[in-house]
Amino acid sequence: MKRIILMVLRLIFRVPYYITGIWWQGKRKNYDLEKSYAFVKKVTMAANKAGRVKIESYGLENIPEENGFIFFPNHQGLFDVLVFLESCPRPFAFVIKKEASNVILLRQVIAALRSIVIDREDIRQSLEVINQVAAEVKKGRNFLIFAEGTRSKMGNQLLPFKGGTFKSAVKAKCPIVPCALIDSFKPFDRNTIAPVTVKLIYLPPIYYEEYSSMKTPMIADMVKQRIETAIAEYGQ
Repeated sequence: MKRIILMVLRLIFRVPYYITGIWWQGKRKNYDLEKSYAFVKKVTMAANKAGRVKIESYGLENIPEENGFIFFPNHQGLFDVLVFLESCPRPFAFVIKKEASNVILLRQVIAALRSIVIDREDIRQSLEVINQVAAEVKKGRNFLIFAEGTRSKMGNQLLPFKGGTFKSAVKAKCPIVPCALIDSFKPFDRNTIAPVTVKLIYLPPIYYEEYSSMKTPMIADMVKQRIETAIAEYGQ
């Protein structure tokens, strides 16, 4: 909470412009994904700088050249999406649980990036989301899905990855890009404003040919293992 307050205070004169701008990106009739993403990215970078958070990215060359892929990172907290928004050069949307979708500003970002809210208690709606994401990815959109389903609350340790979160990738037959977040829990989950560095490692993509014969729980375990290996390597 302290860091969020710091961000707001240091950007106090630009906050109305940023919030209005993101809101307008989500409402404009002539929607332009590239422009919306660029604006959200600009706001994110300003907020991270104001909050004394440094983002270190590795493996950007592993992001597929063609659009139509899904990032699957570990999940540490609300700051996770901000890490990707500053780091990733390619527009993406994300799937977010209903409980977090009404957080101020995050709600506007969801609309601006055409992201999707999922109600995990509603099985029918969850299936609709899986099919919707698959259809969008087939059209060339990129998504981010947290395979743990909820933040781990154990620092850089991972919860089990849920096989069901990979169903959209299987349906779309798209590249899966494992991503390792390190110390992303620190900016918002620790009650401090001390400078902090968060790392994001984009791992080599897993193409459909590699996982087509696997069940989704096996895919989940494979992705989890690769992320854990990256955290052990880069987390020193």
